[in-house]
Amino acid sequence: MGKRHPAANLDTANPHSREPAESGRRETAIPTEEEAPKTNGVTVEHLAAIDLGPEIEGMAGRQLRMRMVTIEPGGVLGPVHDHKDRPGLVYILQGTITDHRDGVATEYGPGVGWPEDRATMHWLENRGTTPAVEISIDIFRPQ
Repeated sequence: MGKRHPAANLDTANPHSREPAESGRRETAIPTEEEAPKTNGVTVEHLAAIDLGPEIEGMAGRQLRMRMVTIEPGGVLGPVHDHKDRPGLVYILQGTITDHRDGVATEYGPGVGWPEDRATMHWLENRGTTPAVEISIDIFRPQ
């Protein structure tokens, strides 16, 4: 799993592409007025969590969690959401996930990841024909 693989369905002929297909990532412009659909076709498996209070001073009430998120073909992880006070990292295991942020749709394939920081405002979808699976690790406050 440590080897980086390019996404199989990236179109290098796309005139809006900002990255070559070999990078496992492709960006395309999308209308900024586009609204994200509600979440559908998504399953989340909680893999592990640790209470950060006893581990790091000032982190009481926060956890570091790891989840496996599966987005079925045509599935959406929405609506638009932010990561203020909930930073994280995502790593794609299989399939292709399209990340919509700042009016740009970026496709990520297996072996590629991205950060989600306080400036992140986005939604995700699977435009492919196979399930997309990501590992998501973030710091959050359980309700």
